[in-house]
Amino acid sequence: MRPAADRLARLLGHFLSGPLPVRIRAWDGSHTGPADAPVVMLRSPAALRRLLWQPSELGLAEAYVTGDLDVEGDLAHALSRAGRAVRERPTASPRPAGIAAATALAVGLGVVGPPPKRPEGRARLAGNPHSAARDRAAISHHYDLSNDFYALLLDPSMAYSCAYWTRPEDPAYTLGDAQRDKLELICRKLGLRAGDRLLDVGCGWGSLTVHAAREHRARVTAVTLSRAQRDFVTERAAREGVSDLVDVTLRHWRHVDGGGYDAAAAVEMGEHVGDAEYPAFTRKLHDALRPEGRLLIQQMSRGVHAPGGGAFIETYIAPDMHMRPVGRTVDLLEAAGLEVRSTESLREHYTTTIDAWRATLELRWSEVEDLVGETTGRVWRLYLAGASLAFAERRMGVDQILSVRPTREGSSAMPATPTGWYTPRNQA
Repeated sequence: MRPAADRLARLLGHFLSGPLPVRIRAWDGSHTGPADAPVVMLRSPAALRRLLWQPSELGLAEAYVTGDLDVEGDLAHALSRAGRAVRERPTASPRPAGIAAATALAVGLGVVGPPPKRPEGRARLAGNPHSAARDRAAISHHYDLSNDFYALLLDPSMAYSCAYWTRPEDPAYTLGDAQRDKLELICRKLGLRAGDRLLDVGCGWGSLTVHAAREHRARVTAVTLSRAQRDFVTERAAREGVSDLVDVTLRHWRHVDGGGYDAAAAVEMGEHVGDAEYPAFTRKLHDALRPEGRLLIQQMSRGVHAPGGGAFIETYIAPDMHMRPVGRTVDLLEAAGLEVRSTESLREHYTTTIDAWRATLELRWSEVEDLVGETTGRVWRLYLAGASLAFAERRMGVDQILSVRPTREGSSAMPATPTGWYTPRNQA
């Protein structure tokens, strides 16, 4: 019998034009494909069976997270090279005779059979999209995975968002330094002073909340839908001696009450709001601010034709996610009565941030498996590799958008120039 790799090459040849975009190592140890291409290991026919039943990004992802399919070397590098090779050539359209031949090859390889069992970890949401209950379930699916897991993956501040790398060429400059520089930049853009009231919507594990309270003596109302995060931030504020300045509330953004805040922030939380709900979200933030109060949105963006995270991310990582072009977000903020004063792209910063998380994941892989299991670990390995590529290749962006609620007379109380935002901490 011919080696499995040879038969696989013939099978794939009915659907792909030109040479294979990867080098395949089949379950019987045979190889096929260009010698210098990324090596994809098919550990059993189940890898292709998943694609037979689910011929999409999701089927390929599930073959990877179950271990039926693996990649040799750096996953992001392999995905980039293989994706580029596929995009640069047209997809073949097999004729009826080719379909019959491909079917015979698939049967002979053991690919044809009942659908494989789906991996654990799919999001299971019910109810109307972006209802309070469904949003709570979506947030819980992602953020309540394990506080210990996120503590392992992230920097000591537990900032789960794009960092701001002011000295990336310095080997002594760490992810923790870059996250502190991001938090300080946000506080400076917001013009925080001692006693100011800050609304932190979607506070995560409290990195901005605690930094604003500790370093700027701001009085912070932190809002989250995650019970695990609420408890963590409450305990953290006590541990860091800022309990008197921090109030952590478990509620949906729609139920934020009161106003008169000097500043508000939503750091990578707007992606979970939903497209239809975003105008109400911006109005809520406008109404929460006093006149001359400032709002800082840090938010990921995508093109109009790809507003979600993709089938894999929306199934396993962040269900109900929605992103839009940065210009559209600016329009929505302006429509709510806010005046946008600054936008700053951090796209390359996110690639560097995610690559730091990826390095930690690999360095501490055995601990990851102990905390969340191999399947979830592989979900995160694939998620982070794909996210790094998306920002590096400009399929996704991330921006800080600073706006202000002007007075009726048009006063903004903004500084004449942004110079002070970027002064190094030791010179401020």
